[in-house]
Amino acid sequence: MPEVSPLRGRLAGVSVPPFVLITGSEGLLAERALASVLAELRHTEPDLEAIRVAAAAYEGGVLALHASPSLFGGAKAVVVEDFDEGGEELQADVLALVAAPAPDLTLVVMHKSGQRGKKALDALKAARAQVIECPPIKTDRDKADFVTHEFRRQGRKVTPGAVQALVEAVGKDLRELASACSQLVADTVGVVDERVVETYHAGKVEASGFRVADAALAGQTSEALRLLRHAIATGVDPVPIVAVLASQLRTLVKVGAAGRGSSAGIAKTLGMAPWQVDKARRSISGWDGPGLGVAIQAVAAADVEVKGGGRDPVYAVERAILSIAAARRSG
Repeated sequence: MPEVSPLRGRLAGVSVPPFVLITGSEGLLAERALASVLAELRHTEPDLEAIRVAAAAYEGGVLALHASPSLFGGAKAVVVEDFDEGGEELQADVLALVAAPAPDLTLVVMHKSGQRGKKALDALKAARAQVIECPPIKTDRDKADFVTHEFRRQGRKVTPGAVQALVEAVGKDLRELASACSQLVADTVGVVDERVVETYHAGKVEASGFRVADAALAGQTSEALRLLRHAIATGVDPVPIVAVLASQLRTLVKVGAAGRGSSAGIAKTLGMAPWQVDKARRSISGWDGPGLGVAIQAVAAADVEVKGGGRDPVYAVERAILSIAAARRSG
């Protein structure tokens, strides 16, 4: 059975086998995957009994008890949550159930990460369990892909600029990002563009480290300093702001070195989203190699200071922004 990504919503129409393994630490995607599996089972078995078992509190024999036929018959789905937190008794009982599947039973095992319970996981895969991967979504490209598909699955169009703005505003937590997408779908009509996102999330967009970095790399020194002070005033820590500056500079270097070609092609090669390539191409004007080198060194020095090496983290970021502006003018 091929691996299936809940991000793509490809569970629809797939027949659920006796064993399902949902693996990965992205909780929102894992919950959605489980909901999709149970919904598909209920499509053919409306009276399906779903039983949840917490691995951390598991006692031997519980799985066998739940797997035994009901007095009144009917299909069951036993969901083992956080299998990676379970002990040897749980693994032994899962192995026993895989070796002798119970009739009218679907066993769903949810495993976040690590090697704990590997023997049982291998047995599930060998028994042709349906594997649903829910890896953590960390990069901006993955988040942008997630946002695009969130709007698509809810029947709405979204512009690349709106995707970028939403990721910058609320992209730290996937649940918050999904909630923001749903809010925009519910509260607006037509295509969701950057103006709509900024109307709903103006404070967060303006306070993001991305806006500080954008202004600094564009040579808009006064605006970068204003956005920095606003970000600090709204509770943004200097550390992630410096991290964004460093990331944006690395992106400029990569895109600049990639040469000509379509944004989509370069994005695929560099592991970025096309809009990130377009954004870097717009920012790279006015920069050259030596200037980028000076800017990178300035940000590296600020990184040391904001992480405890200096007395005033905010001043360290301000100094880095001024150094970036000077480096850009020299380029």
